[in-house]
Amino acid sequence: MLNKLAASELVLNEDGSVYHLNLLPEDIAEKIILVGDPDRVAKVSKYFDTVEIRKNKREFYTHTGTLRGERITVMSTGIGTENIDIVMNELDALVNIDLRRKEFKTEHTSLKLFRMGTCGSVNPDVQVDNMLVTQNVVGLDGLMHFYQDYHFENEFSRKFYEKFPYENIKPMLYFSEWSEELGELYKDAKYHGNTATFPGFYAPQGRQLRLKALDDQFLETLNELGITNFEMETSAIYAFSKLLGHKAITVNNVIANRRRGEFSSDHHASEKNLIEWVLERIIK
Repeated sequence: MLNKLAASELVLNEDGSVYHLNLLPEDIAEKIILVGDPDRVAKVSKYFDTVEIRKNKREFYTHTGTLRGERITVMSTGIGTENIDIVMNELDALVNIDLRRKEFKTEHTSLKLFRMGTCGSVNPDVQVDNMLVTQNVVGLDGLMHFYQDYHFENEFSRKFYEKFPYENIKPMLYFSEWSEELGELYKDAKYHGNTATFPGFYAPQGRQLRLKALDDQFLETLNELGITNFEMETSAIYAFSKLLGHKAITVNNVIANRRRGEFSSDHHASEKNLIEWVLERIIK
């Protein structure tokens, strides 16, 4: 592979910032909180002692500042693994590519990535308004099959793949797992589980409006295969972290239990609890 990247491959803005995130290397810290909702960025950064960077482009909002003397970044990703494809590649470029020369750096920087989001549960025993940390994840979106050299397998993935009954979806599956180092920070979470990342909100999550979903029992089947909860980003965050040499963890607030038909009565309060709980453990 040539070390020099073409302008069409590493696209930059006029000021030299990466194209979608609109960021320069000095704009981010090595500890980065990833949230989906742009409005959640300010809800997190209000806890910072200082905020030195406020930038945005499209759905990607970034605040960087300090918390208890340590530099930290919070960034919105928007919804879905297709956005994570952008976020992870451009974050890695910021720390591991010389943007001016368009050349790979010889020394690798490993980011610590903390996804802070919301999820639904397929396990009837999981209570809403509690924190759930993702240990294993399966992606049903197919994204990592567009990349060479990605392969991950463990006991969870082998059992899940073997028993997964939907043959038309099976070729899209890929798997990953948390960073054990970051998982230690959240070992006191009420729940640790296995997450399914879906490529959509309606039929992929078993919802039916005018269009019918593949199977009325889809969520029940996933639960039987060991899935605890579902959302729309973690599989790509974990998988790219494995490929690119970063560390990642997802801590989600469970706001819905689909098996019991429950939704949080005050998800804004539980969101506040999630933010405070995650920040307390990121920086001691």
